[in-house]
Amino acid sequence: MDKVYANAEEALKGVVADGQTIAVGGFGLCGIPEALIAALRDSGVKELTCISNNAGVDGFGLGQLLETRQIRKMIASYVGENKEFERQFLAGELELEFTPQGTLAEKLRAGGAGIPAFFTRTGVGTLVADGKETREFDGETYVMERSLVADVSLVKAWKADRAGNLLFRRTARNFNPNVAMAGKITIAEVEEVVDTGTFDPDSVHLPGIFVHRVVVNANPEKRIEQRTIRNAQGA
Repeated sequence: MDKVYANAEEALKGVVADGQTIAVGGFGLCGIPEALIAALRDSGVKELTCISNNAGVDGFGLGQLLETRQIRKMIASYVGENKEFERQFLAGELELEFTPQGTLAEKLRAGGAGIPAFFTRTGVGTLVADGKETREFDGETYVMERSLVADVSLVKAWKADRAGNLLFRRTARNFNPNVAMAGKITIAEVEEVVDTGTFDPDSVHLPGIFVHRVVVNANPEKRIEQRTIRNAQGA
């Protein structure tokens, strides 16, 4: 089965719609599906619930969808470095489900594994646990967290074959495998596509069974979130 589409717009066609829950891979600006996010913006879909570690920065990544007011709610673990995110949240224009980072990763992993909920000590006694079931195990209190399943997941990988088997590159792997597994429909943006059978099976990071569509973005911008420059010694 050839899962490769001509471009990001074609890959989203017939898949995204108003009011959906969209999970997006990446950590900051590292490993984000740049072309798919831009195509999602251009599609005009609105009232979205977005699951992502954070919402990019102003004008890039998911920050683009905040500027166009296409996101109704964020489920995230980090909200820094995005002034529009802060402004909308403080003004009551954006819903936020704040989730500890490890818990967010496990909620996605559990969703992809068909596990409806799990117990964790993280967040017990804080706002994170408000309204959630708690239970005692071995003398310790745990809070129950529901898993996350997205209508559509958008992820970034390094390479794919035409069957959708994915290879990730270094830290750009981050949340992407868990996000991919949690999607009812998963679309992967990659830098290179090879023929099916090219990869050594032991080298595959995510099997193609979790990926429904693939699109090539051979030259992503890969913007650096914060560039720090140090003068050479003695300069």
